[in-house]
Amino acid sequence: MASAILCELEASGQQDPADRDAVLARLTPTPTLNALADATLLIEAIPERLALKHALYAELETLIADEAIIASNTSGLPPDRLAQGMRLPERLLIAHFWHPPHLIPLVEVVPGSATLPHLARQVSDFCAACALEAVVLNRAAPGFVGNRLQFALLREALHIVHSGIASPEVVDQVMRASLGRRYAMVGPLEAADMTGLATVQDICQHLLPELASGTEMMSLVAEKVARGDTGARSGQGFYRWDEARHQRIQSRREHQLRFALKP
Repeated sequence: MASAILCELEASGQQDPADRDAVLARLTPTPTLNALADATLLIEAIPERLALKHALYAELETLIADEAIIASNTSGLPPDRLAQGMRLPERLLIAHFWHPPHLIPLVEVVPGSATLPHLARQVSDFCAACALEAVVLNRAAPGFVGNRLQFALLREALHIVHSGIASPEVVDQVMRASLGRRYAMVGPLEAADMTGLATVQDICQHLLPELASGTEMMSLVAEKVARGDTGARSGQGFYRWDEARHQRIQSRREHQLRFALKP
């Protein structure tokens, strides 16, 4: 995985190929947890099964120092459930990296109710030192911030297709050619200020009642899953995922790396 990421960065001019060996030398794989005994920050990214995570934390707490931080990369499990049964629940928080992290710099830092206050800032500072953009949430909520925004948008996109307003192709093109570009520059609340809040209020009065609020549009997804059309991995979802489509997506990634991400 590390080699593949370096290859992509090198191909786009973001990484010097001469540094490859030095970069890879900083990674030390280990088959046992004992090698982590001296770690001060441990980022857990195992499968999203609560019992599995609890078992790992229990083993780690017998090895690491009391001051060591455990940060889970979970995309949805709440920190207080993760910390249940821990000897020192105050050491745990969430550090949710967005995929792929070499393209998307956001890390959502989510403390639990027992998390020591200074640990969130400590993890945020570590992320900043890695050229990532960390945000610290005031409190935990299902989906944190990013996934709540993402799935609110997905629900409306599915509703538009389900109700016959537009095709999947049109929905995706509208997103890429308008909001996708805008939101790379300003967030939705900045955009609201720039539009003018009085105008936003007027639009919301007649538009919000028309937006999706239920789950009936999920039948689109359920039908595809029932047929085995689960998306890119199966080769079919809303689109046919052949080699040509994969290549188009890869070309977009390379464009972003070459131009949009240059410092």
